[in-house]
Amino acid sequence: MNEDEESVDDLFARLPEDGRRTLEQIGMGLPELRRMAARDGGMRQVRGVLSEFTTEPDPRRPGDDEGPAERVAVRPWALLFVAAVTGVVLTELSTLALHETALLVGAVCGAGVLFAAFRTRESRGGLALRWITVTAYVVLVLAGSFGTQQWYLRLRGAEQPVTIAEPLHQWTHGTRETYCRVRLWDGSVRQVLGNRENCADRVGLKDTAVVDTAGHYRPFLGTKADIGGTLGGFVALGATAVLILAPAGAVALGRRPRTDRPRGERTDGGAG
Repeated sequence: MNEDEESVDDLFARLPEDGRRTLEQIGMGLPELRRMAARDGGMRQVRGVLSEFTTEPDPRRPGDDEGPAERVAVRPWALLFVAAVTGVVLTELSTLALHETALLVGAVCGAGVLFAAFRTRESRGGLALRWITVTAYVVLVLAGSFGTQQWYLRLRGAEQPVTIAEPLHQWTHGTRETYCRVRLWDGSVRQVLGNRENCADRVGLKDTAVVDTAGHYRPFLGTKADIGGTLGGFVALGATAVLILAPAGAVALGRRPRTDRPRGERTDGGAG
């Protein structure tokens, strides 16, 4: 191999993989480039041809994972994971003040989750895993908004005797709703969690409620065994696992080496 041929080999080897593949597909592979370089002034022609394929703009659009495994972008999936976890945590914390309406916080954070989701790849299972991750986020936000108070009371609440207080009446969509309230041992009156039964005929009667001694959440009228929420807890655990595994799976799939190279192409840039 003479000096010109060696130079052609070096130039060809430095081309991006996609550039080498394109040249071979149009009949300008390494053997043809060597023949071109052997002619008078051929190296200038070869350099001109290769210059069209030397610059490698990032071929990946948002959602695309084509390219060598070393170029797999972990950052978009990490961003989606962080955005989803942040939204779930903020929703959970918001239940301290907003109770069930913490769902609105999850909805607002969901805009950031969607933005991050659209920055991930679509190929190699990425499209499906993207929406699986978003679905897991929605499930966790719903479960957190309506289940966190129940889970907390089951874990940290204390059963205490209470007195049924005058109920609270509110008009909702043209319907008069009745919300039970109880008087705690310290004399404070609190609306109970998730209870809309008519308490007007029970005012002054004694009952049992599960009370958050820290005062963050509403008391639950009944015992711990009556709270429920077990199914929701299992659903939340499953959604948490999906939220972790889906982005990790997308990154793992994207790092798998490609096996669809054209016949005759070698990974070292040479051609037989």
